[in-house]
Amino acid sequence: MTPFDHHSAECTADPVGYYAAYREHCPVGRTDAHGGFVYTTRYADVSRIARDDDTFSSSREATGVDGVAIVIPSGPGLEQYPIELDPPRATGYRDLINPLLTPAAVDRLRPMIARHAARAVDAFIEHGSADFVRDLTNPVPAAVTLDWLGFPEEDWAKLAGPIHDIFAAPAGSERAMRGAQGLAYMERRIRELIRDRRAEPAQDAVSALATARDAGGEPFAEDGLVSVIGLLIAGGVDTTTSLTGSVLVHLSRNPEQRRRLIESPDLLERATEEFLRAFAPSQSMARTAVADTEVGGCPVAAGERVLIPWVAANHDPAVFPEPGEVRLDRDASRHLSFGIGSHRCAGAHLARAMFREMITQVLTRLPDFQVLEDGLVGYPTSGNQKGWDAIPAVFTPGPRGAGAPVTAVAPGAPYELTVTRAEAVTEDVLALTLAPAGGGETPAWEPGAHLELRLPSGRVRQYSLCGDPADASRLRVAVLREREGRGGSAEVHALAREGVTFGVRGPRNHFPLVDADSYLFLAGGIGVTPILAMVREVARRGADFQVVYGGRTRASMAFRDELAELAGDRLRLLPQDETGVPDLKAVLAAQADPDAAVYCCGPTAMIAAAEAACDELGIRSRLHVERFTGDDSLEVAFDPAGNTEFDVHLARTGRTLRVPADRRLIEVVQEAVPGLAYDCEKGYCGACETRVLGGEPEHRDSVLTDEERAAGRTMMICVGRCSSSRLALDL
Repeated sequence: MTPFDHHSAECTADPVGYYAAYREHCPVGRTDAHGGFVYTTRYADVSRIARDDDTFSSSREATGVDGVAIVIPSGPGLEQYPIELDPPRATGYRDLINPLLTPAAVDRLRPMIARHAARAVDAFIEHGSADFVRDLTNPVPAAVTLDWLGFPEEDWAKLAGPIHDIFAAPAGSERAMRGAQGLAYMERRIRELIRDRRAEPAQDAVSALATARDAGGEPFAEDGLVSVIGLLIAGGVDTTTSLTGSVLVHLSRNPEQRRRLIESPDLLERATEEFLRAFAPSQSMARTAVADTEVGGCPVAAGERVLIPWVAANHDPAVFPEPGEVRLDRDASRHLSFGIGSHRCAGAHLARAMFREMITQVLTRLPDFQVLEDGLVGYPTSGNQKGWDAIPAVFTPGPRGAGAPVTAVAPGAPYELTVTRAEAVTEDVLALTLAPAGGGETPAWEPGAHLELRLPSGRVRQYSLCGDPADASRLRVAVLREREGRGGSAEVHALAREGVTFGVRGPRNHFPLVDADSYLFLAGGIGVTPILAMVREVARRGADFQVVYGGRTRASMAFRDELAELAGDRLRLLPQDETGVPDLKAVLAAQADPDAAVYCCGPTAMIAAAEAACDELGIRSRLHVERFTGDDSLEVAFDPAGNTEFDVHLARTGRTLRVPADRRLIEVVQEAVPGLAYDCEKGYCGACETRVLGGEPEHRDSVLTDEERAAGRTMMICVGRCSSSRLALDL
């Protein structure tokens, strides 16, 4: 193999394949490129280094070079607080910016984000063509970020352009020099705005930063605030530009996925994490070893630079099966595109909101867009940042907005539902009827939607709704007890009874029922749940339909009597112990109506067989599927029956709170620390890692090593609990 160089033409052309080749033959190694460094390729190594601030430094002092410390090679640029500081110096700055970027804070920005995105599309929609980078993906994140911070509109283009130039221009080029000059202008404007806001605060983020006090009660130094604000601008602008551009190119090349997102707009929430995994804007970062150590069996000396490529980690098949595929319904929440550990991106929620709004605008208003491949211009190297400098596209011209922007739907906030009935419909399937804890109506939903249950243990599970959308007083789901699972379904079966309250989110619909003259429904096992709601709806419409329902045995097939009542002789039951494995190709070929919409939900093997059969018959475009998407392979197994009450003392806040056995630690802590940093809430991402000052934490995450668990110095409070009577946290 040629010597490793992440800035080489080979890596730029195919970074995923480049890292995969090294992962297979030499997953950790040393190269002489760019002054010499150690490279890594595996998720486990990248994650470990990014989280180990004691051994691997992010600071410029550790590199011994007056340049950006967190990339290889180092280059000129403003020092970036807090990502170029190590804890504890970084902690005060993280505490400064975190409250401005919580999910709740970002939700308040959504109308502004929608306004800027709609205005950008209005400017070109009548022409039928655009350069998505110039006209959408660069100006919108710039306008949102700078508007939120408090910069006047006349500064937006002046600041956005240079940041894009830094990433998109070849090193040493005239354009790169213009970018550097633009950064000097940005520094001057940041200083001016800080001074203006200290003299006369306004309702913007710079005012909050400029008037904040550090732990000692003093204002933050101007130089430090310049660094923080510069990082917020750079992070808010070009990274979102890169992600959105890459996804638009992908959707142009994969129209079937574009169609799915148009038909199932709720799917974009889950797909966003998969897009982040597949198209990480920040491809790699770097750390400097401050002590002799080893990585994956390779010795690393103090002072050596170490490359941590997020793109390689995101495509490690040990964590993401078949990583080269983009699966819209994959649970990719453990991706590292926002980093992991103390330097995980604080602006992750804002980045997602801007991305979803821009994509929603395009899918809603420019649904037939086509990227002109001959005009694509990518960044000159993808070693550190991957993105596009030009994405020309054409589409059917449309009208400007009528003053009301098309707004992306924000992820719903959690709320509570109470179990009003728990009924065993088969030996292993429990049907739950849930109603609002305080009375009133349930959220509206359509067939195919699912409800997310947030269990007391910290687990999160999705279950398809199988009740009647016309009944606004209640929701119904059915839970199959997975005897070889990680415990989520067992927890529901153990806890669910009349009067028990669960935190929920949704409903969300990734599997909508399209309009058609006729339908063929294929259900396998617990996959009958969304099919049941669909059959109820098409029967109500008077549409023509057929249902084929398979299961292990007749007794194991939930809702068969209810389905028979709805479908009558249009239902065909196929228990495997009576009829064998169904021949789906024969079933599909026998379908009377050649234009029927085909819906399939069931085990992975069944869906694969349906897809293969539809491919052979040339009807794949008519097939709609929903997979069982729960991915809990890295989840820690434990018995929730062991949950106990305990007290949590928040040392910096000075409050002691009671954590009941049926509530999550993070939910209780949030009541006292509204600016708390968190993200996945599944124990995957490390965003909520918190120092433990006392007590015995019970670890239920997939981030900490065995040694870190035994030491008990930190914990992930989104899923962790306490095995002693009292826990003290550095909050």
